[in-house]
Amino acid sequence: MSKKIDTAPVAPASPTTLGVQRRTLLQGTAGILATGIFPAIHAQEKIVLRYLGTAVNQDKAIGDKFKADTGIEIQYVAVTTDDVTKRAVTAPNSFDLIDTEYFSLKKIVPTGNLKGIDAKRVKNFDKITPVFTKGEVAGKKIGDQGTAPVKVFYLEGERSKVFSKTPTQFMSLVPTTYNADTLGIRPDLIGHPVDSWAQLLNPEFKGKAAILNIPSIGIMDAAMVVEAKGIHKYADKGNMTKAEIDLTIKTLIEAKKAGQFRALWKDFNESVNLMASGEVVIQSMWSPAVTAVRSKGIACTFQPLKEGYRAWASGFGLPATLSGKKLDGAYEFINWFLDGWAGAYLNRQGYYSAVLETAKAKMEPYEWAYWMEGKPAAQDIKSPQGDVIAKAGATRDGGSYDERMGAIACWNAVMDQNEYMVQKWNEFVAA
Repeated sequence: MSKKIDTAPVAPASPTTLGVQRRTLLQGTAGILATGIFPAIHAQEKIVLRYLGTAVNQDKAIGDKFKADTGIEIQYVAVTTDDVTKRAVTAPNSFDLIDTEYFSLKKIVPTGNLKGIDAKRVKNFDKITPVFTKGEVAGKKIGDQGTAPVKVFYLEGERSKVFSKTPTQFMSLVPTTYNADTLGIRPDLIGHPVDSWAQLLNPEFKGKAAILNIPSIGIMDAAMVVEAKGIHKYADKGNMTKAEIDLTIKTLIEAKKAGQFRALWKDFNESVNLMASGEVVIQSMWSPAVTAVRSKGIACTFQPLKEGYRAWASGFGLPATLSGKKLDGAYEFINWFLDGWAGAYLNRQGYYSAVLETAKAKMEPYEWAYWMEGKPAAQDIKSPQGDVIAKAGATRDGGSYDERMGAIACWNAVMDQNEYMVQKWNEFVAA
């Protein structure tokens, strides 16, 4: 969360963070929407959109702002990451919008439960970052191991159950939040540089390390560690063979039995508390969680590592059965979400927004310079809630957007051997 403040996952993020949607020009209001003004045209219709996602991406401030601008109410349906996918597969009529990670699409799209999102109804479609549309940052290809969004971004048609390898008019999801995840550390308690994923299993941190206990994400972090330690080189960390899964889990179990891990965390707040208390000094972490620790006045670094980042991305999808005014309302939310206010709100938490241009227009120049350009803060940097999270003169961990997103090594994924992987992961948890 997500992301991922930056990252996850799943990824990942904080209850105060948010994933949102974008895309929809109602024909009758196209001219008005183009001005950036969103009148409460639906106030009398009382449209309520059921927004399925994780609590991490369901922010009250976003829902309130959208309702104030349009009159449409967002009703958050908060479930776990795994349950978002389960509902999409088994109960597609239980939501009007879904906010899910791109890696889940290989499970959802073949069911036919999602409607292809029409690019012609998405106002800022042409401005969506090429991370999604081309798999590029600053004109250069980035790592695509795992489920890189570009692999699953386009569908062959509105009702297609198949991804398109070339651009089409229809998208699987409209991107909301994404980030490049890495390890979080307590530099004040470590006292020396940390530059490699291998440090997660450094015996020096015995009993003070932690890893994310969401199998499909945790095993990717573990794979980054295995490669960094020179134990094995994966063809694709996001799609391991059974033998590679065995090796990765064996490495984790050995570390666990040696007392390396203080905790295996699932909950955002748990990761914050572990780090803020000093019980853990190095762990899998989401950027917003790092921000949350810093907002308590405690040193915490979202540490760039030489092997690169594990990235994640989420987006809005539409159920195949959505129609009429609710479909129009969903597109309006998507378009509103890409129009800048929500993007700026998310950027201030350390996430990245799908349309950078509109978000930039809603941020102060000094904020943009800090969050997106890697420049020293001209003044104190505050969270959306007003907490100081970086003092004047500080720079963002990992530098600029291009530096961070350009250093992606792999993406969150669902493996072909997913069931086997989860079985082996559970063996690690129980060891």
